[in-house]
Amino acid sequence: TNDEYHTHTQKEKEVSHADRNVYPSAGVLFVHVLEREYFKGEFPPYPKSGDASNDPITFNTNLMGYPDRPGWLRYIQRTPHSDGVLYGSPTAEHVGKPTVIEITAYNRRTFETARHNLVINIMATEEFPLPYQAEFYIKNMNVEEMLASEVLGDFLGAVKNVWQPERLNAINITSALDRGGRVPLPINNLKEGVYVMVGADVPFSSCLREVESPHNQLRCSQEMEPAISCDKKFRAQFHIDWCKISLVDINKVVPIYITRSDPGTGILPEFGEYNPPSESLKSRDYFSDFLITLAVPAAVAVVLFFILGYTMCCRREGVEKRNMQTPDIQLVHHSSIQKSTKELRNMSKNREISWPLSTLPVFNPVSGEVVPPIHPDNYETTSMPLMQTQTNLQNQITIPQQRPSG
Repeated sequence: TNDEYHTHTQKEKEVSHADRNVYPSAGVLFVHVLEREYFKGEFPPYPKSGDASNDPITFNTNLMGYPDRPGWLRYIQRTPHSDGVLYGSPTAEHVGKPTVIEITAYNRRTFETARHNLVINIMATEEFPLPYQAEFYIKNMNVEEMLASEVLGDFLGAVKNVWQPERLNAINITSALDRGGRVPLPINNLKEGVYVMVGADVPFSSCLREVESPHNQLRCSQEMEPAISCDKKFRAQFHIDWCKISLVDINKVVPIYITRSDPGTGILPEFGEYNPPSESLKSRDYFSDFLITLAVPAAVAVVLFFILGYTMCCRREGVEKRNMQTPDIQLVHHSSIQKSTKELRNMSKNREISWPLSTLPVFNPVSGEVVPPIHPDNYETTSMPLMQTQTNLQNQITIPQQRPSG
């Protein structure tokens, strides 16, 4: 199956300081593995033999002379104890331009570094671009798992079994996180998800076009899985979200040409020589500015202070003048309110008041007996609880019942 798709996987197995050259094809997925074993010979080993394999090593990759990689090239390394991977899909505009990638390895135990260069020579292909391109979203894979040659080969084999093309290439692989996806929770072995774009030279099969049927489109709008007849050919290893599949026929895509203005040389036009100001500058008197800034607000504040003082000290009416200008009925009404308030305060201080009618003795309508109140007149009620308990009832004074004479 290696002749049916082109996936360039380069592994570093030789310890050498010379530049390494790789030759990927434009429009075809490029994968380059940075193996930790390749760089371990650059770092001093552990004092004990056999422990060097535990060295945590991380990688930093950038385009020579620039702080980052080219736009089409991505890099991923899940942990310091796993290999790093460079991957991407070069385009036709990069053909014939050698791309030098600086690879710096950091030993997190000894803080030693090792640097090597990777020269990427992008080659042109006659079959680029393939006219029919399909993008699949695989839910149960991470990008570094999908980049493995064995896994990617199994997936392309399943696609070829469904599509039946003569030429089938993996064009690009993108992590779902780069498309706005969320980082999954670390439970139930959830994966980030990955988008895989493949291209072929024949039209899409009927199985791939089943997702475009109105019935499946309705199920996708209701967040239900569509009924795809060939899903069982992927289900054993790859869980595909068929609602997110994208089928593109580039022969029917209308190209959009963007015209950009000439950026120019970046050099400003000639404006002549710059004449700096004279060294002998005339002194300036700022006293008038000081007066305007401080004196005017101070004068306004003084005027306002006198107006406020006259209003509060010289315009007071007094109690007698106020009473003379107040109507008599309003004064009487105010005086009655004060007297009533004083009387209520005196009554609240006097606790010896008559009991309510509900506590007075009543007559039994059947026997004619006088039923005594719940408590005697001299019983202190200020501390009596609302709910009578057994103890409270024992402390009450028993009042003998009165019988009518005769």
